[in-house]
Order: sequence, then structure tokens, then C-alpha cells
Amino acid sequence: MPITKGLEVAGLSDVGRQRQENEDNYSYWTPEQSQEFERKGQFIIVADGMGGHEGGQEASHLAVEAIQESYSGAAGDDPAAALLAGFQEAHRRIVQYATEHPHLRGMGTTATAAVVLGSRLYYAHIGDSRLYLVRGGKISRVTHDHSYVSRLVESGAISPEEAEIHPQRHVLTAALGVGIEVAPDMPDTPVDLTSGDILVLCTDGLWGVVSEDQIRDKVTQFPPEEACRQLIELAKNMGGPDNITVQVARVS
Repeated sequence: MPITKGLEVAGLSDVGRQRQENEDNYSYWTPEQSQEFERKGQFIIVADGMGGHEGGQEASHLAVEAIQESYSGAAGDDPAAALLAGFQEAHRRIVQYATEHPHLRGMGTTATAAVVLGSRLYYAHIGDSRLYLVRGGKISRVTHDHSYVSRLVESGAISPEEAEIHPQRHVLTAALGVGIEVAPDMPDTPVDLTSGDILVLCTDGLWGVVSEDQIRDKVTQFPPEEACRQLIELAKNMGGPDNITVQVARVS
């Protein structure tokens, strides 16, 4: 569990109780050189692959690898631009891999990446893995799901509460490796962070069975490493129908 310059980070992934393989992937990266740290900050990512066991595993692996490599190797000083370039590179690699391996055609992955640089949060997101911000005892969802059910909510056809239990809530409308181009959601300006803020990145194997209030309670009651263990166990106790991945980062 890294604790570096104001951020305590922990991550954990579990296959769950009903899947044979884990198609999720996650990573944490920060530069070793202090000068580079001041320019790049700390990078956190989760991804949830789709397209069958092999395809999903490969897609999420390619995405995490490509986005982290692109971000860490970016020459400029714009975290948002580096994240966008990483998502575009990940999309390209996944499409190319599927082309070279026709039996994996249709492979893809969600990806939610966050960068903490000083007191600022940058992020890029596609699919339905989520980024939450817990502040002052309240939890808010930072990202917007790219899903069929989210469109129903936006149109007023169903309520947000109904969306959380809708049988088609995991049907995606956007993912890396799907379509010709990729356009991840990104904020126009970075989010300001304050001491005590907690970031939670997770796949739908967590938020699909564990409520936002339960997530908030665990990450506020326990340090990040223990909070990850508690959340994984809670999701498994709720049936664990999918792979479960969570990363918790506390601003100190």
C-alpha cells in the first residue's frame, strides 16, 4: 500500500463467487524522481474487460498497460491531454489485437483513470466502472455511466433508484475497443481536492451489489487497505456475481 506525498492508496481485485476468470485489471503508478512527480502526480486506474474470458482479460490488460505507459511517458505538462492520448492508444491497441485474433472480435473494456496532482484531480472515463468522491461524510459519483440504463434515466423513463436494480444496467453504450473512435468523459477543469477526501475507483462487480452508502461507510471507517478488503468481502457476501475490483485513495 503506497503512501506518498499526501495520498494513501490501496487496491484489490477478486474473481467473485460466480465467475471462473477475472477479467478486471487495475494499477497504481507514481514517478520515482521528485521532479517528475511534481509534473505527473499519482496515477490510478481500473478496467473491466468484456468479450469472453480471453478477450475480456486481454482487453483490460491492454487498456491498463497502454494508458499507464502513455501517461507516464508523456512529454508535456498537461495531465488531461496525456490521459486522452492514453485512452486513444488503448483503443487502437485493442482494435488491432482483435483484428489480428478474429476469434476475439468484439472484445472491449471499460476504463476509469484518475490522476492526483497536488490538490487537483484529473480523470478520464469510458464504460461503467466508476469514480466516487467521499467528502465530509457524503459520497458523490464523479463519473457518468455509459450504459443503456443511464440513457433511460436521462430521458426520464426510469428513476436513478430504478436504474440501480434494472436488469439491463450492465449493457454498455461505449467502451474501449468498440466503434471507430473513442471519446472518454473528462472534466473541463480539474476537481479541487482537500485533506480528508477519499477517492474510490471500482468496477460494476462492486457497485452493482454494494450500495453507495455502504461504500462510503467502509472507506470512512477503515484505512484504504482494510476498506478494500471489507468492500470485496461485502460484495462476495452479496453473491459476488461478477469480478470485483476497487482502489481507494485517501488525501492526507
